[in-house]
Order: sequence, then C-alpha cells, then structure tokens
Amino acid sequence: MPPRRPPLPWLKPGLFAGALVPLALLLWRAAHRTLGVDAVAIGLNQLGYLALVFLMASLACTPLKILTGWTWPVRVRRMLGLFAVFYASLHLVTYVAIDQQLDWAVLWGDVTQRRFMIVGFAAFLLLLPLAWTSTDASVRRLGFQRWKALHRLAYVAGVLAVVHFLWRVKLDTRVPLRWAAILGVLFLIRIADGIRARRRKRSGPVTPSRPVDVTTTG
Repeated sequence: MPPRRPPLPWLKPGLFAGALVPLALLLWRAAHRTLGVDAVAIGLNQLGYLALVFLMASLACTPLKILTGWTWPVRVRRMLGLFAVFYASLHLVTYVAIDQQLDWAVLWGDVTQRRFMIVGFAAFLLLLPLAWTSTDASVRRLGFQRWKALHRLAYVAGVLAVVHFLWRVKLDTRVPLRWAAILGVLFLIRIADGIRARRRKRSGPVTPSRPVDVTTTG
C-alpha cells in the first residue's frame, strides 16, 4: 500500500512562500528607493511588526484548534514561530548594523537604559531557545513535558513584544492595544481549556454501575 499523503500537502510550502513575500516587497521598495524619507526607520518598523504578526499567529494555533477542532493550525505552528524569530533577527540586525552602524556605546546605552529596548531585547532572547529546541530531536531529548513547559515562554515573549510595541509608538497606541487584546483572548482560551482538562481529569472516566439481575432470587 502506498504511503498516505498528509492532508493539505500545499499548506507548508504555501505558508513558506507567503511568509517571504513581505520581505521581498520590502527589499524591492528599498532597492527602488520608495520607502520614504526615513527608509531605515520604516524598514526597521516593518520588520519588527512582521515579527510580532508571526509570533501572534504561532500563539493562535492551539487556541484555534481548541475552538474549531481543526488540526492544520498545529501543523504550521512551528514554522510560524521560526518566521517570527527570523523577522525579529532581521529587525535586530537592521537596528544594530544599519540604524546604529555598530556604534556599541550607543547600543549598550539603548539596551540598558531605554525601557522599550530592554523589553524588546528580552523578548528576542526568550525566542532564541524556542527556535533552537523547535526540532523533533529536541522534544525527544528534553522529554515532552519539559519541552512543553519551555515553549510556554512564547507567551511571555508575546507579552514583552506587545509592551515593546506599545512603549515604542508612545502616542497612537491603538494598534499595539489591539494586539494586547488579541493576546489576552488567546490567554483566556488556553486558561479555560486548561481548567476544563483538569476538571475532566479529576472526575475520571465514568464507570457504569452493574445492572441488577431481577431474575435472581435470594
């Protein structure tokens, strides 16, 4: 019997290609000098925003499965998380190498004194071990429970990323507050599902009572 093809075989290749489209457009605009007057700042902001979008998308996969029963979101969760790290890395490299031109004194001052930089860098550092342990071999090496506990740090990184965005924009906070609301909803879904799972575990399987044989006489 031939091996069974996975459902939606186009899903991961399509996501991979689609996730690179924003970067291709950004590079095309940079090459044609259509990003605007402050091209570096615009590119920096767009890369950071893409990192936030992919991080939130990865965090939404399990809640989406809980609500709908669909399994395909969980299949792309790892790829979405890796793209979040990819765009966060480009965001950081753009800031360090292009915006600040490797001025280590300025960079050190930013990372240690500017609060939005502190939380943004902390979010990036939290994402690194998650990317490093995203393989199946890491799950086997760590054990599923420890691996699962480690990858809950993605929610902490999400909170820090939203705070970084909120403190960065300063004035018009509508967009970061929308992301904060989305993250809050994702938290509530996971918490409600965890409470429901614990209740099911405590109640245990229901054992049917043995029927009484009414034909038996004492």
